[in-house]
Amino acid sequence: MKLTLYSTLDCHLCEQAASLFTQIIDTFELEHIDIAGSEELVEKYGIRIPVVKSESGNELGWPFDLEMLQLFIHENR
Repeated sequence: MKLTLYSTLDCHLCEQAASLFTQIIDTFELEHIDIAGSEELVEKYGIRIPVVKSESGNELGWPFDLEMLQLFIHENR
């Protein structure tokens, strides 16, 4: 399973979201995408980051906690 984390540098909420992934012992691939490199991504996610996206296209936007993230992963397997 592959997940994408949309975030950007110097975003304390993004850092909090990324730290949640370190608490999950699971088998998934996590791709970090910095939205600052794309005007399209800034327009889409600029005020919503951090956002986790599954391979199927489902998204989990901030705020979320560890339990919500685990449920999102489970539901998108």
